[in-house]
Amino acid sequence: MQFVDEVRIRVQAGDGGDGCVSFRREKFIPKGGPNGGDGGDGGSVHLVTDNNLNTLVDLRFQRTFRAERGQNGMGRDRKGRKGEDLVIRVPVGTRVWDEESGEQLGDLCQLGQRLTVARGGFHGIGNARFKSSVNRTPRQWTPGTPGETREIRLELILLADVGLLGFPNAGKSSLIRQVSSATPGVADYPFTTLQPHLGVVRLSRDHSFVIADIPGIIEGAAEGAGLGLRFLRHLARTRLLLHLVDIAPLDETQDPVGQVRKIERELARYGMGLMEKERWLVLNKLDLLEPADYEAQRTLLLEELDWSGPVYGISALTGTGTPALMVALMHRLETLRLAERSEEAIAADEADWHPLD
Repeated sequence: MQFVDEVRIRVQAGDGGDGCVSFRREKFIPKGGPNGGDGGDGGSVHLVTDNNLNTLVDLRFQRTFRAERGQNGMGRDRKGRKGEDLVIRVPVGTRVWDEESGEQLGDLCQLGQRLTVARGGFHGIGNARFKSSVNRTPRQWTPGTPGETREIRLELILLADVGLLGFPNAGKSSLIRQVSSATPGVADYPFTTLQPHLGVVRLSRDHSFVIADIPGIIEGAAEGAGLGLRFLRHLARTRLLLHLVDIAPLDETQDPVGQVRKIERELARYGMGLMEKERWLVLNKLDLLEPADYEAQRTLLLEELDWSGPVYGISALTGTGTPALMVALMHRLETLRLAERSEEAIAADEADWHPLD
């Protein structure tokens, strides 16, 4: 399936139905009075998240979505039928923007969440509603109001607990294949990964987390170089980043320290809080070095980077070191989730607290 994470569409709610001008005319009732009914409200346009979708590709080819118009009012005090609402299903993690104003209309990050992006028009009023003691035969009526029309932009930001960072061929796809059932392409040339991949790491029945692999980042990604700019936003909702580094580069020009610094600069330039996220350093391709050479390379790298965070050495190809890394990630994520729940509980308690009069 083609991965599409950004689309622009036009949504148009239904117009309200017009009110009706009618008078009761039956045998033996020559002056029955007004009986024109109101029109029906126009249908609205809603976005609803669906767990079975993981891309916006279904919205790429249909650019205009219209809800049904309300039916006009009728005689005998019959009100027009309301127009049916239009429901557009989108993946969980979709952000919605108004193209004209630039306003963010919503952030759909929960299953079943609903957002109204265009409201239907209000129904028109029939002449029966205008009758009074001084206006026995009203001929006034009102038309239905137009439904809202919007140009909106949908952005999909994947929901994952852990995001993978690194230059092309650092081993991100190999790692996600090793620890989950995801099967991204793996090859010995840059930019093998052309679209994000999600994998579920399951350590036990009750312990699992989601890991995201995005295309490799190169220098200038924040300005549009490579594929990094397009997919960097998928790291925005992650709780933790794994920064993969090729500890045994084949080319002497590929300096691991320089590559780490370049990616750090791109994260800072791109913003969205990526540089402030917790980041672990993962030294990959352990299988290509002798233990003594690996320790020497590791010590030199950490000294030059002045790195104080967690560091793990692995081989994504053979799986060496990956079980310990996944267990450590699970423990850290559980701690972060517990802290988030505690903060939410404190905020809820503060919202419910009221001072005594």
